[in-house]
Amino acid sequence: MRIVLLGPPGAGKGTQAKKLAERLSLAHISTGDILRQNVKDGTALGKEAKDFMERGLLVPDELMSKMLLERFSQSDIGDGFILDGYPRNFAQAKTLEDIFRQKNIEIDMVVYLDSSDKVIIQRLSGRLVCNTCGANFHITNMPPKTKGICDKCGGTLFQRTDDKEETIKKRLEVYKGEVSGLIKYYQDKKKLYRLSADGQADVVLEEIVALTKKLYGSPKV
Repeated sequence: MRIVLLGPPGAGKGTQAKKLAERLSLAHISTGDILRQNVKDGTALGKEAKDFMERGLLVPDELMSKMLLERFSQSDIGDGFILDGYPRNFAQAKTLEDIFRQKNIEIDMVVYLDSSDKVIIQRLSGRLVCNTCGANFHITNMPPKTKGICDKCGGTLFQRTDDKEETIKKRLEVYKGEVSGLIKYYQDKKKLYRLSADGQADVVLEEIVALTKKLYGSPKV
């Protein structure tokens, strides 16, 4: 089963993707993880990406697509995958389609995790990120066992500058301007399924699992 998770920032794509991948025994593919791993391993693509990052620039789509192409060449995706963090706009969707065409991959479904602005602001403004392993926590929804310390690696937790309320609102405006074409693209392909992501993470997970079971009847769910 090959699933793409879409949704606004704060909808819980990363959290749901990890849990869903474990539940369905599928590979979890995150563009953020791919980027960090390439930089950490010092690959040619990672070095190139690091140069952009150190200059405070976004990693170009062309470079990210090369990393994705390599990732989709790995053997662990044989039984399927959960992709989150990409695509974010129509242009990236076309790039992803080109990658899938080269790898003879056909996605089964695109799940759009819809979330209200109020919930997104509440989630992101309380988000804490580990400066070592990148794990996410939340001041009220998922606090660390020890204040300011990552449960997983002991790293220091911090709040990203783009998780301030006013910045979040601006990010949402930009996102809404880009996502309409992306939604229509997958609707036209009859691949898109929308679910509310405003509820508790475990409840949302069960709704995604129920959707996959309804559509494909996978014995793994």
